[in-house]
Parts: sequence; C-alpha cells; structure tokens
Amino acid sequence: MTYSILGRDPETGELGVAVQSQAFNTGAAVPWATPGVGVIATQSFTDRRYGFRGLELLAAGKSPQAALDELREPDALSGFRQVAFMDASGATAQWTGGDCIPHAGNAAGENWCAQGNMLAADAWITMGEAFTSTTGSLAQRLMAALDAAEAAGGDWRGRGGAGIVVVPAEGEPWERVVDLRVEDGDDSLAQLRRLLGLAEGYRRANRARPASPGAEQDGLPESYVRFLGVLDAAGSGSQEEARKRLDALAAEQPMWREAFKRFARHPEMPPLEDIVDAPNAQ
Repeated sequence: MTYSILGRDPETGELGVAVQSQAFNTGAAVPWATPGVGVIATQSFTDRRYGFRGLELLAAGKSPQAALDELREPDALSGFRQVAFMDASGATAQWTGGDCIPHAGNAAGENWCAQGNMLAADAWITMGEAFTSTTGSLAQRLMAALDAAEAAGGDWRGRGGAGIVVVPAEGEPWERVVDLRVEDGDDSLAQLRRLLGLAEGYRRANRARPASPGAEQDGLPESYVRFLGVLDAAGSGSQEEARKRLDALAAEQPMWREAFKRFARHPEMPPLEDIVDAPNAQ
C-alpha cells in the first residue's frame, strides 16, 4: 500500500529513505536508519521488526541479503511483506512477497533501490530514474523520486502519509540530517516538499555565516532571521550593529535580552557579553 526508495550519496556517505502511502502515519512505520550502518524500508502489512532487528543485524556485520533472509525465515506472513535493506556501502537486498497487492515490485541500481505495492503502475522503476537523474542533496533526490512515482500514478487509493529520513555517514544512532514526515492529507507530498525546503534552509542558516540573507530567502520566520542577524553582527566584530539589532528585537519582546544573556554563556556562540551587558541593555 506504499512506495519507497532507499538511497546513498557516494560523496557524503549519507544514507536515506523516503516513503509515500495512502496509509496514515506511514512515515513513522516504514523508514528506519542508523548512521554508518544502513537504511531499511518495511511496508505492506508493515512489520517494524524488520526495521529494528534489521539494523541490529547490519550493525553486527550481516550483509543486507543475509539480514533480510534471517528475518524472513520465521515470518509466517512473509508473502505479504515488502522490505528493502541498504548498508553503508550501498549494497542492497529486497523482497516483494507474492501476496502483495498489484502493482507490486522492486528495482535497484547503484546507490539506490525502490519498491512499491498497491500502485497504479510500475513506479519503482520511475523512482530509480528520477533519483539518478536529479542533482542536489540526497534528501532532494529522494523527494524527486517520490514526486516521479506520484506522477506515474502513485498509490491507486490516493495520498496520505509521507516521510523522509537521512542520516550522516557516521555518528550516534540518534543523529539525523533530515527527519520529516506528514501524517495524512491529499497534499502530503506538497507539504513534505515544503518542510524539506524549510529544513534545508534552517540547516544552511545554522551552518553558514552570515546567515541572514539566505535565511530570509529560504522563508525562515522573521524573528529567527533577526536573531541570526544579531549573531552575524557579533561574530563579525560589529558590536554596535549587534547591539542595535538586539535593541530592536527587545523593543518588541523584552525577553530577547534574557535569552541573549543565556546565549552568551554558550561556548559555541559568538562574543555577546558586550551586547547584553551594555548600559542600554536593561
């Protein structure tokens, strides 16, 4: 009742999985990911055991195919399942049970694999073509694959839940580059695309200096753009400009002064002491 794609960026080592379905809350059930280990999609009468235990097996050194086979062997409903594994090297394994509702199938290529069931057409092939022909971040390429599947007919019941998860090449199990989902709605893909644009905008703003011009163009909230403007001015050594920007914020919401006093204690913040301790910063 779903289509999904797993992908790897060979330049960054990022791994990701994206999914769309008419089913509610599918973004919380189908995608599974651990940095430096792998990504998994478990769908069609979804059994989350494939995600949780599958990542454990990959982390223990099992190949995607061996891990998938081990979990399928005791599964009495294996014929109804559709599952895909990808490890950190890009190796994949897929299973589409014979009892999955048509159109159902899967396809794989270098650094990607796609699968779907209950679809209007063989969209898993279309997804791979879109993924390989699109440029941009891994999340953007996964999003393009979902859009292509929907354009090819998508889930024949309509749209509902959707999600994208991208993890870094290495890191703690909880680390995420992107972790977004839309629980329900006929416009779920449009909403997911909007959220992805915001997520990548926040990521750029939080990493780049100065951030303000780009943050404004990315549609970030005005108050957040102005907050970044104070940090940018302080970081560039323009204390007077930073103080002026903070004064403007505090004139509208006095709690900004207390907030920046706390920010000044954070070791990763630019120098803020002269701003918050200035005579007019009362």
